[in-house]
Amino acid sequence: MVEPTRKGPDQDETARLIRSAQARAVLSGISVSLLANSFIGLTTVVMLWLSRPSQEVLWWFAALLALNAARLVGVRLLVTRNMCVIAPERALGILSAGALAGGLFWSAAPLLGGGLGMDGPKAYVIFIICGISAGALMQSTAYSRTALCFATPPLVTTIACLLYAATPVSLVVAADVLLLTVMMFRASFTSQEGFLRSQRDRLRAVALANSLSEANAEISQSYQHLESMANRDPLTGLGNRALFNERLRNLLDGAAAAPASLALLAIDLDRFKAINDTMGHGAGDMVLSEIAARLSGIAGPSDTVARLGGDEFAVIVEGDDAPARARMIGLDIVRLAGEPIDIDGRPVVIGASAGLAVHPEHGTDARTLFASADIALYAAKEGGRRRLGMFNPVLRSRIERRRQIEAALPDCLALGQVTVHFQPQVALSDGRIIGFEALLRWSHPDLGAVSPPEIVAAAHALHVSGDLTAHVARQAADLLARLPALGLEHVSMAINVSPREFTGRTLADLLIRIAAEKRIDPSLMEIEITEEAMLDRAAAADELARLEQAGFRLAVDDFGMGHSSLALLVGMRIDRLKIDRSFVAGISHSRENQALISALIGIGRALSIEIVVEGVETASEAETLRMLGCRFAQGYHFARPMPAGDVEAWLAAREVPPMRQASGA
Repeated sequence: MVEPTRKGPDQDETARLIRSAQARAVLSGISVSLLANSFIGLTTVVMLWLSRPSQEVLWWFAALLALNAARLVGVRLLVTRNMCVIAPERALGILSAGALAGGLFWSAAPLLGGGLGMDGPKAYVIFIICGISAGALMQSTAYSRTALCFATPPLVTTIACLLYAATPVSLVVAADVLLLTVMMFRASFTSQEGFLRSQRDRLRAVALANSLSEANAEISQSYQHLESMANRDPLTGLGNRALFNERLRNLLDGAAAAPASLALLAIDLDRFKAINDTMGHGAGDMVLSEIAARLSGIAGPSDTVARLGGDEFAVIVEGDDAPARARMIGLDIVRLAGEPIDIDGRPVVIGASAGLAVHPEHGTDARTLFASADIALYAAKEGGRRRLGMFNPVLRSRIERRRQIEAALPDCLALGQVTVHFQPQVALSDGRIIGFEALLRWSHPDLGAVSPPEIVAAAHALHVSGDLTAHVARQAADLLARLPALGLEHVSMAINVSPREFTGRTLADLLIRIAAEKRIDPSLMEIEITEEAMLDRAAAADELARLEQAGFRLAVDDFGMGHSSLALLVGMRIDRLKIDRSFVAGISHSRENQALISALIGIGRALSIEIVVEGVETASEAETLRMLGCRFAQGYHFARPMPAGDVEAWLAAREVPPMRQASGA
């Protein structure tokens, strides 16, 4: 008997469960077996009686019936008392004892009617003995002991009687019965082993299922916890962008019946970055928490207040009076945000702007409604900040234009209708060309001229920024490859890259691949980044490092218009700073602008960074810049952006502007 091995439950529990299964399997067929046993006993008695009537045959049959009846009563008791589960070992012992008693009764059958011979009735008894033994073994595939207890006595008696007769026929039959006995016993053990394996596998499967069920319950509980965390901003406790988006979509997109009245507020703090930069992120967190508390205090219990990220907040206002309540909430938060916030005993004043859009007038789906509120917020900021902007039909045209641009961009980009123009960069000392800047141009038949910021924003919204950058980079590389033949060797080519391009690990791979395809020296390609990308070093660091390692030059565009710091310039290997046009306008007569330009030029020299001034439109501006020590510039005074095909003709017809003579004009 092979004992069950441990798998899943402990060893004792596993053995008990297998014993229980064996007991139930034996019990499941024993009632029918006993009835069949009694019937076969009757036919045996009839055959023996017809051969030789004898009182002992009748007494044997009566005893057999009594035994089978007693066994049936025992079976009923085992079932009613649930012994197979409570005490399976005891149940199997009782069943084995009953089987042994039955086997001993049948072992007397060959001796009835004057002993065993080979005449007709006696041959029938041999057949019956072998048959009921085989049947018992077949019925007890789960537990071989009961079958062996029943079959062994009659088979042994039969073989002994046949051997005792010692006739040639009896000896042959004895050998056959012995062989049959060995085969049946072997089959019984094999069947039991198969049953045990199946039970072990079943228990393992049940244990695994229970384990998976428990794991699933734990995962479900963890998921609910994570889902709760995922929907909440850990700093302020407000809903986050995910919760906001889901709530707004559920209310509007695909809803069977959208709310009769719903309004959306988009809120943005006005001086938050200055707080972060001057007082640290800890102070910024305190500001965000206080603004969140003030916003929650004025919102209603049915309103959804969320922090979308950074210093952006939003409120979904529901109800019949939603537009009026949203307007009051917007005005209140603009007012409350202007009240001082105490940070470590120091009062700090910050402002907020808000944009309001109403459903369904300003949008019937979540995306449109939020875009409307965002445009109203942008209009409030443009109008002087610290105010509530209301969406209106004029602002709607901006949304429609944005949609049209997004709808048209993929096809126009694929068809080459979004073109790249190139504006030269010159040395102020002698007018020589030192580089070009690649600039996007798109003239749409219905939309008119689409500005580069509009193109970039649409590309980002459509997730085709990589395609747009690749288009510009290939056009720039093609012209760069032609410049040596035009007498412009070692001239650089500047490509503007959006800060959003630095969020993945694709920008550097793209530019490196294009430079290799076009056989361009990466040191001649200049990647222009904004100050926003400089500030977000965590997102841009890897890509900037890979670009530097590959040999590309780095430039900072529109320097001085954002939140630049000398620490960032020192910490990054910047090759060139581009000064915005706003510092150049009127520089010939503005001592303030002259002082600013001189200071920036001094910074560039101290850090070994080239300075290029953009937007130079007059000879007077160019000469003033030259006298201030600026070496390089670009602007309409030198050339307007032109298609690559016009560069050669422009070079042939070009006259170097007389900068020195301009000062005396």
